[in-house]
Amino acid sequence: MSFTAKGPVLEGSLVRLEPLEQRHAGELGVAAEENRESYAFTWVPRADEVDAYVDAQLARAATGRLVPYAQVSLATGRVVGTTSYWEPRCWRSEDRLDAVEIGFTWLAASAQGTGVNAEAKLLLFRHAFEEWGVSRVDLKTDARNSRSRAAIESVGARFEGVLRNWSRSWAPGEEGRLRDSAIFAITAEEWPERREALERRVARYRTPAAQ
Repeated sequence: MSFTAKGPVLEGSLVRLEPLEQRHAGELGVAAEENRESYAFTWVPRADEVDAYVDAQLARAATGRLVPYAQVSLATGRVVGTTSYWEPRCWRSEDRLDAVEIGFTWLAASAQGTGVNAEAKLLLFRHAFEEWGVSRVDLKTDARNSRSRAAIESVGARFEGVLRNWSRSWAPGEEGRLRDSAIFAITAEEWPERREALERRVARYRTPAAQ
């Protein structure tokens, strides 16, 4: 039997990650139409593209390569973005997951800086390391995207280098071009320390002074 990545509901105190379904499309459309200035190097669908976007993510999920989530803010009860497990890799045996990427992540402007991203990463990392038993979780972004790189480093992932012409560019006006990708990761050996630091960071968002 080969390993099949299935994503359960993951809930914290700031965000709930729900397996993505078409029922999330309406609120995703609203979230996507907030201030879009932070999406310069990340493709985020417009409201009229969300239905097709969700269909495409579910089609990828059907191949076993993607586990997509809707991010739901517990403060508002609204869907504020998406995230996913991506590219599960079984190197040592078909029934044991060795590594997985976290990607396809975006948040509405109003949810950025609220702790939602930090806690979502905590939930995803914890499930991958402690339930699936992976040895590595990696993340990548356009090497030019300083905002995304800082956000990835802020949740404890270590920068490993830049892979040139590694993946499709999502920057406006660069259709058909390739981008350089900055690669980050956390390993199983690093996870206990990273978990403690990330839990402390998330806890600060629960206090009135951090809101």
